[in-house]
Amino acid sequence: MATCASRPTLTVYCASARGANPEFLVAARHFGQAIGERGMDLVYGGGGIGLMGEVARSAQKSGARVTGIITEQFLNLEQGWSGCDEMIVVDSMRERKRQLEERGGGFAILAGGLGTWEEFFETLVGRVIGRHSKPIGLLNTSGFADPLWQLVTHGVDHGFVRPAARDLMWMESDPNLLARRLHTAITTATIEAHDPQALLPMHGNPRPEVERTVEKAVEK
Repeated sequence: MATCASRPTLTVYCASARGANPEFLVAARHFGQAIGERGMDLVYGGGGIGLMGEVARSAQKSGARVTGIITEQFLNLEQGWSGCDEMIVVDSMRERKRQLEERGGGFAILAGGLGTWEEFFETLVGRVIGRHSKPIGLLNTSGFADPLWQLVTHGVDHGFVRPAARDLMWMESDPNLLARRLHTAITTATIEAHDPQALLPMHGNPRPEVERTVEKAVEK
């Protein structure tokens, strides 16, 4: 079970931009509020602008302790938030992502771009290969997360992702519902470690029609 010594801690990945749809900012604000109201603390990328800044300020205002983890380079680019209860400045993006993963008891992915997607997939792969056993949730604001879910499903349909791997993540459109599910998973639900062979695609049994298609392609 993933727990924190005192209060449960949630790592949030999201954009340092505001996005074109104002609903993204509203959802980040509501999710940050839900983090604090659920008695959780926040770990995030340390930025003071965009969705990152919104979720951090809202979480802290609602009672969460906020820890930012940021690189020296992004301290200026993402305008590191001076209001963090703790700001950790690291040398590299690899170290930033390592600490974000290690310090959270669970993960929430809000709207974002390339960096957010990279963090999401690295965290999901880490769960698949057994590097961690923490819950992962997507906040699907205005359908933004649909393509990510569909991409994973596309991998399942073509035999490159196991269905059980897709089942390791949740998707909710309601910030409060996602925060509640993650809080429950972090504090009460036992997430058992698994054998990576149960989730890695090379160890799965492809559907018969996929197997036949592969055999025909090889014959050609």
